[in-house]
Amino acid sequence: MARYDDEKVSLPLAYTPGKVGIVTVLFNSGKVLEDFFCSVEQQLYTNFVVCCVDNASTDDSVERCRARDDRYVVIENAQNLGVPAGNNIGTRIALEEGCEFVMYLNNDVAFGPKLFGQLLEGLSLYKCSMTTPMMYYHDRPNVIWAAGGYFQPWLGYRCLHYGDGDVDHGQYKLAAKVPYTPTCCVLIRRELFATVGLMDERYFVYYDDTDFMLRAYRAGEALYLLPAAKLWHKVSSLTGTSSPFRTRYVHRNHALYLHKNLPSFPAMLVSKLYCSVYLLFWLVGYIPKLEAFARIKAWQEGVAVHKLTS
Repeated sequence: MARYDDEKVSLPLAYTPGKVGIVTVLFNSGKVLEDFFCSVEQQLYTNFVVCCVDNASTDDSVERCRARDDRYVVIENAQNLGVPAGNNIGTRIALEEGCEFVMYLNNDVAFGPKLFGQLLEGLSLYKCSMTTPMMYYHDRPNVIWAAGGYFQPWLGYRCLHYGDGDVDHGQYKLAAKVPYTPTCCVLIRRELFATVGLMDERYFVYYDDTDFMLRAYRAGEALYLLPAAKLWHKVSSLTGTSSPFRTRYVHRNHALYLHKNLPSFPAMLVSKLYCSVYLLFWLVGYIPKLEAFARIKAWQEGVAVHKLTS
């Protein structure tokens, strides 16, 4: 493997003020697209283009995007390149299209007609680099999934969501600066890609957004949660909550993320801690033996990827 460096973007000189490039990555997404299309096309703010990057879907995802209006740009990859590569392709296209802002937006979501305008207004009002909405579980509309989030440096910059699982009773009323948000929905000024760079494609899926947000946080780029802006997420609708694929990539990428973002000795110590906890979970009956060893194997794979590319 070649040595990896976070790629910075050389921004085009010309852009259209106020234009937003919506970047969404498709992979057999047909069953969730109708809510996405309806939400996008009812927006009161209309100066945007939708960059649909398809990762070799075998369903009708591409055809359904192509059937929309001329604001949709469809990019077809011959193979599944992963989520961060898809986001990077979409980002480059959005910048080439003259967008002043890029919005990463999942397509397994639904939202009201003011969302785009609210996120743009927040960028101006708070003079920040990024804005994000309140995110709720789609199947439990008043239960919070993420009111932004934060990092735990002592556990290798593990990230957690504020409010996850809590019923919304108005506890998040005011806009607030937060360290982290999942890139399920985040609006970004174009300049950030020149300073922070693009997403790390080694992750393929999971932790790519965490790594991107940590780099932005460390660079001093301000992110604001806007509670008046709301979005409902069909959490894990395409990858599921429990599968060998998810187990592999969650734990592989957690290890890669940890070793990338911590000095070598602390990273080694935290790695040993996590692998010991997986064994403990098996011994006390919290997870099966096969699951424990699958996690450890995936963790070792992530450490190996880091060593081979650093």
